[in-house]
Amino acid sequence: MNKVLLPGLLLLSLLSSEGCRRRRMLQQAPPSLSADSVAIARKPIPRDTAVARPDSARATAPASASAAETPRPRPGIEEARANVAEIDFKYLTARSKVSIKSQDENTDNANMNIRVRKDSLIWFSVQKLGIEAARGIATRDSIIILDKIHSEYSVYDFPSLSRQFNFDLNFDLLQALIVGNLPLPKRPAQKIKNERDYLLLRQSEGKVMLENYIGEEDRKLKKLMVTEQPTKNTLRLDYADFKALNSFLFPYTSLITLDYKSNADGQFYQKLLQIRHNKVELVDKDPGFPFSIPPKYTRRP
Repeated sequence: MNKVLLPGLLLLSLLSSEGCRRRRMLQQAPPSLSADSVAIARKPIPRDTAVARPDSARATAPASASAAETPRPRPGIEEARANVAEIDFKYLTARSKVSIKSQDENTDNANMNIRVRKDSLIWFSVQKLGIEAARGIATRDSIIILDKIHSEYSVYDFPSLSRQFNFDLNFDLLQALIVGNLPLPKRPAQKIKNERDYLLLRQSEGKVMLENYIGEEDRKLKKLMVTEQPTKNTLRLDYADFKALNSFLFPYTSLITLDYKSNADGQFYQKLLQIRHNKVELVDKDPGFPFSIPPKYTRRP
């Protein structure tokens, strides 16, 4: 995905697959999220980037057409094409529960705090068994994760992760997955068509195909399918439990299903990642992004 996996959660999930093959974080409990991943970058990003808030629109009934005529698109499709209801914010904070399921990992309802500075930083902290197990920070180009159980840290960059998993990953995808926005900007030439109860927007970038399923009534992104063409690695995201947040609708539940072929052993794996937000706030005041690497920590290859 030239860009996936939530508050750094997608990366968190992806990196845990490889980390868990090297060792188990906890013997009597599900593996700690500290072997997982999220991102950091080295160059500063502008703190404020304005995004126009779309006007509300509602899809209307299709115009009638005879069997001999080519069906005309619903009037509402043109509006939806220009206006997909996206969330604008300066800072986002969330208290959440995260569960990860795969053949080598079973983490249920770990507590997670998430903080996002739009287009710049994603920060997270994961607590398990009453202690902070991991802390991470993602920026535009790189990733740092602290394993607070073993006093270790890992540094990654998006190009390396993309090569490792045969899936294109980047910061913008992670941010979009967290807030429920389109992972790629809408371009005028891209068309939307009716697909059952959805408006379907297909996009492509490089070798990646994205299918965005948008609600006809509220114009919110409800489902996302991302396919990397050569490998057929896929990511599916299902949003649910939409609630009012300020003047927006926000998905309080997200389910990610990732099917990918590992470069390490050539085998196919599936990972399920569910995030359930208990509390989400969009704020103007900087919530703080505390992060530093203690001198005693050892860097893990």
